[in-house]
Amino acid sequence: MPELPEVEVVRRGLDTHIVGSTFDTVEVLHPRAVRGNDVDLTEILPGLSVTGTGRRGKFMWLELSDGAAVMVHLRMSGQMIVGEPGLVDSPHLRIRALMHGVGSAPFELDFIDQRTFGSWQYTQLIDGIPAAIPHIAPDPFETDFDPVATARAIRKKNVAIKTVLLDQSVVSGIGSIYADEAMWAAWIKPTRKGRALRQRDAVRLLEESRAVMARALQAGGTSFDSLYVNVNGASGYFSRSLNAYGQADEPCARCGTPIARTVVNGRSSYFCPVCQVL
Repeated sequence: MPELPEVEVVRRGLDTHIVGSTFDTVEVLHPRAVRGNDVDLTEILPGLSVTGTGRRGKFMWLELSDGAAVMVHLRMSGQMIVGEPGLVDSPHLRIRALMHGVGSAPFELDFIDQRTFGSWQYTQLIDGIPAAIPHIAPDPFETDFDPVATARAIRKKNVAIKTVLLDQSVVSGIGSIYADEAMWAAWIKPTRKGRALRQRDAVRLLEESRAVMARALQAGGTSFDSLYVNVNGASGYFSRSLNAYGQADEPCARCGTPIARTVVNGRSSYFCPVCQVL
């Protein structure tokens, strides 16, 4: 599933290419792509303009000229592609929107989703955040993110720290890839319980989470297959820089010990059994 860096790469692409543009027509090609809506996107979006973009964790949205937003969740395989009309020819095309900018030729915004887990949802904004995601905690890139308070919340959890990092009600945007990378950078093993961490270690873990995701952003995100691409269809290349995730049996970049794999709450976790001692 795309995590914060991958979603942010897509959001930035949309911010560059479609802000200021207007929906002309919207065609829904699969009903699951618009599940959860109380309105018909094919009727409400035409005539509305995109005034901005936003993101919290793994959710992003298009701010609309009527004050509402279209919240986009990519989930496992969602892609947002901007291009010339008719450019996308995919059996997994779920939503096709024809748009135009001021004085520009029409273009398409296409939502491709092979596994049909993703969606577009028309929603109101409350304090700039979609009303549909009140349970999602701030992510480490938000200006009002409080690492000290979040570290305290982590230390109240009597479960493995890997599980806590994936809990989007504690801190959002971190998935399995960047959780493993952050724990490796902070020398913390994934089975350590949240309440067993010192405050300074929990804060450092959050700082390392932000740092590794910032590096991933610079690399365009992490792509292991063709399911994650940016709005131009290009893949990210942060997978070349991974120290822990998916590196089972490869030598640790710090000490040379083979990276180990374990399962935490049903999720694979990769760590160095020598370095990650906290």
